[in-house]
Amino acid sequence: MTLKQLHYAVTIAETGSITEASKKLFLAQPSLTASIRELENEYGVTIFTRSKKGIEVTKEGEEFLGYARQVLEQANLIEERYNGAHKGKVRFCVSSQHYSFAVEAFVKLLKDLDPDKYEFHMRETETYDIINDVATLRSEIGILYLNKFNETVITKTLKDNDLVFHELFVAKPHVFVGKNSPLASKKRIKLDDLKPYPRLSYEQGSHNSFYFSEEILSTLDCDKELIVRDRATLFNLLIGMSGYTICSGVINEDLNGPNIVARPLAVDDYMQIGFIKPANNVTSRLAALYIEALQEMVRA
Repeated sequence: MTLKQLHYAVTIAETGSITEASKKLFLAQPSLTASIRELENEYGVTIFTRSKKGIEVTKEGEEFLGYARQVLEQANLIEERYNGAHKGKVRFCVSSQHYSFAVEAFVKLLKDLDPDKYEFHMRETETYDIINDVATLRSEIGILYLNKFNETVITKTLKDNDLVFHELFVAKPHVFVGKNSPLASKKRIKLDDLKPYPRLSYEQGSHNSFYFSEEILSTLDCDKELIVRDRATLFNLLIGMSGYTICSGVINEDLNGPNIVARPLAVDDYMQIGFIKPANNVTSRLAALYIEALQEMVRA
């Protein structure tokens, strides 16, 4: 085993393609493939399966890559400590539902580390993709919520992918609205109050099951629906169309501006918000620091 081989394996996992990895590494595909096979043979593991669809990480490969990232990170720390320079970019990836506290923690991590070179990914994406990203090690951490409606399905999906959920906090449902919306004048909003207004929700792609919805109470009938893909569009429509979305109520004015407000929703429900990670993988230093930053954000 060499550090180069570990770097090759991690790069393949990140790109999901031998072709893309070879381009990124400036290495011929046959040489890259031979190097990975040598690594697999040395340890008696199958890190990747190869098919017409491309490259997929195996279950034992997920565990191996978790250790590989740890070794590479430690090697970089030694290099930085004794040679005074970090070898290559610091890399980290998070997949999340659309939560401002997750972005805030991401910003804090970067500012605290202040690396000379880095490649950080903050993927605000669909719920199913969050689970898939963490299962395939595209991301080290995923952030999503559970409640009494989706818990059985989401928990089974996590278990099937050998992932575990760790709670950060439990929130009562709130409604996000523009500060000039008629709903903003209410101290507490009832479901009947919402009926005249358009409901905004995030698109869930081909896995558009109610159980994967980012918003609770998604099964309730609504005459006016607006489906979006990003937070900026959602906030613009909240303001421009006097729309609403149901959420955790956690909002950061510095990141999201002063024009969106949260109001409690009068329902007997909850959002158990937390992070997911592989059950057997060693948590990297960056992931551990990000989790600490998340915990600090939600305590504030």
